[in-house]
Amino acid sequence: MSNFEFEYLFAFALLLLIVCIYKCPLSVKKIIFPHVNLFSASTNWINKDRLFYSLIITLLVTALASPIAYDQKSSNKKKGRDLVFALDTSGSMDESGFDKEYPEKKKFDILRDILKKFINQRYDDNVGVTIFGSYAFSAVPLTYDMKSISFLLDFFDVGIAGDSTAIGEGIANATRVLEKGEAKKKVIILITDGFQNSGEISIKDAVETAKKKGIIIYSIGIGDKNSYDAKLLETIAKDSQGKSFSAQNAEMLSGVYTQIDSLEPSDIRSQHYLNKQSLYIYPLSFAGFLLLYMLLVSRKELL
Repeated sequence: MSNFEFEYLFAFALLLLIVCIYKCPLSVKKIIFPHVNLFSASTNWINKDRLFYSLIITLLVTALASPIAYDQKSSNKKKGRDLVFALDTSGSMDESGFDKEYPEKKKFDILRDILKKFINQRYDDNVGVTIFGSYAFSAVPLTYDMKSISFLLDFFDVGIAGDSTAIGEGIANATRVLEKGEAKKKVIILITDGFQNSGEISIKDAVETAKKKGIIIYSIGIGDKNSYDAKLLETIAKDSQGKSFSAQNAEMLSGVYTQIDSLEPSDIRSQHYLNKQSLYIYPLSFAGFLLLYMLLVSRKELL
C-alpha cells in the first residue's frame, strides 16, 4: 500500500474533547467523565490519568476518521473494458427533425446529449472518442474521467473533420486508440448516418485489423434507413462479433444505448480506491486496551 489518508477528516473536530479534560466545569465533567477527582484544583497539569484519557480520545477519534491505505497505481487499472465511440460529424449530421420533442435540434446535438448520459453510466470503463468526417482523428484518448469526456464533447460539432463520410478512417482511428489500452475487452461503438464516400482506408481492411486485435464493433445507423448503408453496418458488426442497430429518431437512439448497456454492462465501483485497506481497527483496539488497563488499575486501587 503506497498511499495513506483519512476518509472523514472532519471527525478530528472531536479532539476538542481533550481540552474539556483540562478546562471544562466540573458539572460537565461529571457527565462526560466518571473520575471527577482527576479535575480537582490540586491536581497537577501533567497527570498520568489525564494523559491516558487524552490518548484514548485521540485514538477513538482517529478510528472514527477511518484511516485507509490504498495502492494509487493499482487504482488506475479498473475492471472494465476499453470502449471508443466513433462519431460521424459529416455534413448530414447537421439535419434537424430527428427528435419529435425538439424538431429544431440538430441530429449531432441530440446524439451528443444521449451519449453524455450513456457515458456517465460507464462506472468502470476506460472511454475514448474518435471523430470522423472526411478524415478521422482521436478527439478524446482513453480515460476514466467521464466528466472530462462530457465537457470535451461540447467542443465538437458538425464539419469539424470535414463534410464527407470516411467510415473506414473512423474504425481505423478508433482501433489505434484502443491499441493503447490494457483492458482485455475492447469495444468500438460506430455511429453514422451516411455512406462511405471518403478516406484512404477501406472499411473491409479497417474491420479486418480490428478483428485481429480482438475488437468488437457495435454499429448504429441513425436516421432514415435509406440515408445510410444499413447492410454494410450489419456486416461490420457481424464480422467483429458485434451487433448492428438502427435508430430513426432520438427515442430509438436512446433505446439502442440501453441495449448496448445490457450487452456491455459496466461494473459499479463504490469508491476510486483499489486494494483499499481499512486501518481503523488498530487505533480502536489500542484505545480498548488502554480503557481495560485503566479499569484494572482503578479496581486494584479500590481493593
